[in-house]
Amino acid sequence: MRIDIITVLPELIEGFLNESIIGRAQKKGLADIHLHNLRDYSTDKWRRVDDYPFGGFPGMVMQCEPIDRCISALKEQRTYDEVIFTSPDGEKFSQPVANELSLKENLIFLCGHYKGIDQRIREHLITREISVGDYVLTGGELAAAVMADAIVRVLPGAIGNEESALTDCFQDGLLSAPMYTRPADYKGWKVPEILLSGHEAKIKEWELQQSMERTQKLRPDLLGK
Repeated sequence: MRIDIITVLPELIEGFLNESIIGRAQKKGLADIHLHNLRDYSTDKWRRVDDYPFGGFPGMVMQCEPIDRCISALKEQRTYDEVIFTSPDGEKFSQPVANELSLKENLIFLCGHYKGIDQRIREHLITREISVGDYVLTGGELAAAVMADAIVRVLPGAIGNEESALTDCFQDGLLSAPMYTRPADYKGWKVPEILLSGHEAKIKEWELQQSMERTQKLRPDLLGK
C-alpha cells in the first residue's frame, strides 16, 4: 500500500510516521508513505499557497493551483483509489473505515490548513472527506497521521500477532475487555480468578460479558449500531 500525504508542514508528522508499528511496516515493505510539501508546487516566489477569500471573509484559504499541480503530478505516476481531504465536516473516521481503506492500493491525503481549501478543489479533485472528530485542529496533519496509523496497523504482517489487531476495540462493535498481566497479585489488587483458570471457553464467555458491560457503561451508542 502507498500513502501520499500533501501538507504545508511535513516536519510536523515526519518523525511519527517513521516510528513504532507504522515505521516497521514501511521497513517490511508493507506500506510506503511519502510526504509532499505543498509549497514545492507554488509558483509564487515566496512559496505561498494561500490567499484572502473572496467576499471579505476572515482568514486565509489554500489556493487551487498548488494543490492541483501536486495531485496531478502524483496521478501522472499511478492511479489512486481515493483522494482524501482531512476536514472537520467530513464523514466520521472509524475502525470500519480504517479497515476499508486498508484494502486500497494507493491513497492521497490532503491536509487542510488556515480556513480550509478552495471549494473548487473539493468539487473536482477530492473523492472523500473524512473527519477524526467534531473539533478543529490547526491543520490536517495530525488527522492524516492518525488515519494512516489506524490503516497501516491492520495490514497483514504489520503487527507480529495479527490476532491482536483483530481483537482491538471496535473491531466487533464493542469495547475490549479489561486486560491484565503479571504479577497476578499486586498490593492486594488481584487478577480475576477466571483468567488464571486456563478454561478457554469460560474465559471467552467472561471476555464477551466484560466487553458488553464496558460498552454499555462507556459507549452505549455503539450497542445501538
